[in-house]
Amino acid sequence: MLDYNWVSIFMTGLGTMFLIGEILVKARGILFLLGAGFIGTFFLSYLDPSAIWYMLPLYFVGMLLIIIDGKLLNDGTLSVIGLLTMLLTVGFTAPNWTAGIYAILGVIIGAFASFLFLKAFPKRDMWGKIALLDSLSSDKGYNSVNETYAALLEQEGETITDMRPSGTIRVNGKELSAITDGKWLDRGTRIKVKHVSGARILVEKVKP
Repeated sequence: MLDYNWVSIFMTGLGTMFLIGEILVKARGILFLLGAGFIGTFFLSYLDPSAIWYMLPLYFVGMLLIIIDGKLLNDGTLSVIGLLTMLLTVGFTAPNWTAGIYAILGVIIGAFASFLFLKAFPKRDMWGKIALLDSLSSDKGYNSVNETYAALLEQEGETITDMRPSGTIRVNGKELSAITDGKWLDRGTRIKVKHVSGARILVEKVKP
């Protein structure tokens, strides 16, 4: 089967899907073992033994950068670098350029497919921090907080940190955590609060 170039897309796709799935959700290591098995088979099948010691760890370095981004930085920069590292390692590992393209496609497809695990397993807390999904509900005693945040709707202010896409804004003299709809904004940009859900504040750039 390894003689067929298209096999690469399945090995890298399934491997990446399970590994990133382990980062996204609490699966007790099961997804990691499956992912490591597929990725390990891919590298062991095509790499010279002398190259495995640095190419395989380099792939997992890419995974580590994604984890660091999710736990510490929350701006997506290291996640992009990590994903590019993973793409380059599988591309150079493949025996020819056709298999390399299949391998790269497998990583991309697997990365997107991994989000399906969010529907079947409880997600890890660090991804809630990135998207500010910790909405405060009235049944937890946060009525006053909700009312205060709701009063910010359609109010204008400015960013006091870079939004990547989350950051800190100042509205009516108060500094608050907020998020954009995916756009990156520079510090000092005029913004308007477009949506409030619990403690989640969505803002957009004020058009001139």
